[in-house]
Amino acid sequence: MSDSIVTLLWQGTLQTIYMIVVSGLVATIFGTPLGVVLFTTRKGGILENLLYSKGLSAIVNIIRAIPFIILMIALIPLTRLIVGSSIGTNAAIVPLSIAAIPFVARIVESSLIKVGDGLVEAGMAMGASPLQIINKVMIPEAMPLIIHGITTTLISLVGYSAMAGAVGGGGLGSVAINYGYQRFDFGVMLGTIIVLVVLVYAIQYLGESIAARFSH
Repeated sequence: MSDSIVTLLWQGTLQTIYMIVVSGLVATIFGTPLGVVLFTTRKGGILENLLYSKGLSAIVNIIRAIPFIILMIALIPLTRLIVGSSIGTNAAIVPLSIAAIPFVARIVESSLIKVGDGLVEAGMAMGASPLQIINKVMIPEAMPLIIHGITTTLISLVGYSAMAGAVGGGGLGSVAINYGYQRFDFGVMLGTIIVLVVLVYAIQYLGESIAARFSH
């Protein structure tokens, strides 16, 4: 493998990691409270509000149902408004983040569902407020499951980032299309695949290690 190919793969890898980290962080920041709201406002929740619950649930389901490539195109005006361009790694972060937020929200919601009702009832019996129950009981108990779910989301973002690169988003997807597929360079394609596989395994290992630290 020539030095030029190694340089291309290295630059593409850095861009891909940048997209995954930033979009994953944004998705976690916005998706986690959204998931908490979905859980607590559902029927029987400690903040039951079916209007909020059904409305947010519908929005989440709609975004999740849109294929990523179509979502990218649909969000071009918003992407240009936020970053001033519709191409490049910064531009790709916008649709990546928006696509990941609903997944994180559902992951958090499903993780909280698995928290035993007895713990919540015990907190209520002790006079804890809903916010205290959420912060001190629900989230700590569900944290290992939430981390596993976010790990899965990050792995999905690896594939999404490669797809974004194919339409001008940069990263390994751009390297694979522009220098591998279009130039019929099998070495570039193989190198891209290997790096993507390594990234997935690294994210999985890191996620499992962090989750183990929070496991009771």
